[in-house]
Amino acid sequence: MKASAKAPSNIAFIKYWGKKNEVLRLPENGSISLNLDNLWTKTTVEFNPKYSKDFVTINGEAETGEESRVIKHLERIRKLAGINHKAKVVSYNNFPIATGLSSSASGFAALTVAAAWAAGLNLSEKELSILARQSSGSSCRSIPDGFVQWLAGNTSQTSYAVSLYPPDYWDIVDVVAIVSEGKKEVSSTSGQQMAISSPFFKLRLAKIKEKIRLIKKFMAKKDFPAFGELLEVEALELHAIMLTSTPSLIYWTPGTLMIMKLVKKWRQSGIEVYFTINTGQDVHLICQGKTKATVLAKLKKINTVKKIIINKPAQGARLVQKHLF
Repeated sequence: MKASAKAPSNIAFIKYWGKKNEVLRLPENGSISLNLDNLWTKTTVEFNPKYSKDFVTINGEAETGEESRVIKHLERIRKLAGINHKAKVVSYNNFPIATGLSSSASGFAALTVAAAWAAGLNLSEKELSILARQSSGSSCRSIPDGFVQWLAGNTSQTSYAVSLYPPDYWDIVDVVAIVSEGKKEVSSTSGQQMAISSPFFKLRLAKIKEKIRLIKKFMAKKDFPAFGELLEVEALELHAIMLTSTPSLIYWTPGTLMIMKLVKKWRQSGIEVYFTINTGQDVHLICQGKTKATVLAKLKKINTVKKIIINKPAQGARLVQKHLF
């Protein structure tokens, strides 16, 4: 059987960093995120007895780096469905992969939905989120719609994502400034294994529940300045953990730092915009719809910005009719 799915990437406002269970990908802490409508992955999966092995193609090329994780995930789904057929997987991203834009989140969310359906499984949103999490932690947040909370949990069945608000709840815009399309040298998976070595990691965990409470409060009130200040502080704190891990992990480039400084300068001139950064070099500028044109005009004047991607809140992963093969 063949099925196709499309899933969004997401940007975390309150980040997760570090795992308490590496095999199940249980996070050390919960997180809050937003699904993005213009950063997405589409994937087609077919289980068929004619295939002698699993075939995985990402963006037109056989991906050896991701392939093992993809096949491991196919094995999970085969076991769950009680089937033995090998699969053909064709996946396409509309944005650069492995640059810190959460391509694994959209990629494994799309794979989970398409493969589960192709295997004959009829899973709930919660079940799909739990299944996706086991392949890539952040992919569980790309299953529900809009503004999302990932419940950390202590077991596989209690660690999953839920929608807090639908995509049209708040007129928030995520403007991504691409400063480099090169793949990062250290993957997020490897980086998270170093998190515990930072002397500030336990302090971060002690504060994280209060951060989640506060950002949910600001989202409920649509208090954008308070919301923006908190997500910016959170991004800097996350990277402080990376910078002080052993070995240190430095994702920022000169272009990254330039935009971070400019955002602060723009705010001083009255423009309500805040930055956040995932595990990479590209910068997400968070503003409201009424400020988007001003932020875009500013970004277009910066020579180090190679590409700009504008995102609005998005639906979560879903089946689509048009197949890639």
